[in-house]
Order: sequence, then structure tokens, then C-alpha cells
Amino acid sequence: MRETLPTTVSEPALSWARDDIEQKLLFRGGRFTRVNSWCAFSLAVLMTAGFYAVLFPFHDNWIAGSFFFDRNRETPACIVFLSCWSIAILCLKWSKLRMQQRALQLAIVPSDPEFVLTPQTVDEVFHRMHECVDDPRQFVVFHRIMTALSNLRNLGRVTDVDDILRAQADTDESGMETSYSLLQGFVWAIPVLGFIGTVEGLSVAIGGFGNVLSSSTDFEQIKVALRGVTGGLSTAFETTLHGLVAALVIQLIQTALKKSEEEFLDACSEYCSKQIVSRLRLMPFELRGDE
Repeated sequence: MRETLPTTVSEPALSWARDDIEQKLLFRGGRFTRVNSWCAFSLAVLMTAGFYAVLFPFHDNWIAGSFFFDRNRETPACIVFLSCWSIAILCLKWSKLRMQQRALQLAIVPSDPEFVLTPQTVDEVFHRMHECVDDPRQFVVFHRIMTALSNLRNLGRVTDVDDILRAQADTDESGMETSYSLLQGFVWAIPVLGFIGTVEGLSVAIGGFGNVLSSSTDFEQIKVALRGVTGGLSTAFETTLHGLVAALVIQLIQTALKKSEEEFLDACSEYCSKQIVSRLRLMPFELRGDE
């Protein structure tokens, strides 16, 4: 009796279920480079706790102490939390973008220069695509190609493929802009929180100044009491400093990441042109229609 050897199924070169950072953290992965808000929120909580745990032994220091409640109440904690949430979003997006960029290194069209994309050869491209990745719909470039080639297989019109790829490129660009909405809101809110903390500190300091004037008539006593008031004024402006510095850093990182993502979308369009559009040939009925 002839023994049958077990067939081994090779793992795809790129797996969304295995390589997506949110999947690794046991959260549902956001599509493409979009971020799961609950995953980013959870990371922000841990990062905020870690930040204060590191600073706590130095809370008597002037700089470290400015983040604690005894001087600035709860406003600095809100700034730290929103900053950590923003950084978590940026880190997740960066990791997801790197995974998407790796898909551009995979070739899904046969290297034979005589290969032509037709409704009959589409299935061969689909087969090679599923060998490269586990879920093509989760990758920007392969999602574009699947949408265009599905139309080619169903309708048989080669001339529609390029138009569909362009439409998908516009959709991906719009989705990329939307994925930064929450982050842009945080960049706006963080310095506003700093201003709120400053106004709050100023109101306390001015109230203290009024109490000094009403409770003492001796000039020397007023001078001594005013030292605490002026110290409170300097503390009030610390929250504005925190907010502005945090917003500036986050905005710079966001700009750099967004630029990388825009370059990636351009690279996807170039990939589709080389791998798909250049392999298309007009069908006979389409040539007759152009005459």
C-alpha cells in the first residue's frame, strides 16, 4: 500500500493576523493604517501611569513637581494623558504603516514579460496574492488591485481597470486624512488645557493677593505674603508651557508620519501602474468600440 505524505501549507510572507501590532496586543486591528481607539486609549493609561511612576521619586524637584497636583491641580495630568494618547496613536500608526509598506515588496504578477492580464488570467493573480498575504483586503495596495481585477473578471472591460484604481487611490487618500482627525483634535486641545490651567492658577494667585491686602496693613508683612502670590503666578504659567511643548512635539511627529503615509500612497499608485496597468491589453470588442 502506497503511503501518502502529508501536504504542508506554507505560511504567507505577510500576515495581517500575525504582524498587525493591534492584533498582537489582543485588540481588533484597525483597517489599513487606522488605529483602534480602545487600543490607543489602553496604552495611554499605561503610559501615563508609567510617566508619573518615574517622576514620583523626584516630585520635590522644580521641573518634576510641576506635573503633580499640589502645585497645578489636575490640569497637568490631563495634558500628560492626552499627550500619551496622541503618542500611542502615532506609534500604532507608524507600526501599521511599516507593515503596509512591506506589501509593496511582494510581486503578485508573473515575471514573464509575455504575461497579459485578461479576464481569464485574473484568477492566477488572485492565487499569487493569497500566497503572499493572508487577507488581501487588509492591505491598501492589494485591496485596490482586488477591487479593479474583480471588475475586470466580472465585466471583462480592460479600460475600466485604470479608472477604478484611480478612484480607489482617491478613497484611500480621503481615509488617510480621516484617520488623523482624533489626533488633530488632541493637538488643538492640549495647549487649550495649558491655557485653562494658567487662568486657573492666575485666579488663585489674584485671590491670594486680595487676601494679603485685606488682612495686613504692615508693608513688610505684605512683602513677605506677596512672595507666595508671585510664586503662584510662576506656577500658573507652567501648564501653558507643558501644553505648548507637548503640542509642538506631537504636531512635528504627526507631520513627519503623515508625509510618510502620503509617500506610501503614491508608491501604491506606482505599484499598481507597474504590476497591473502595464500588463493590460485592450480586448477586441473594446478596440472596435474605439474606432
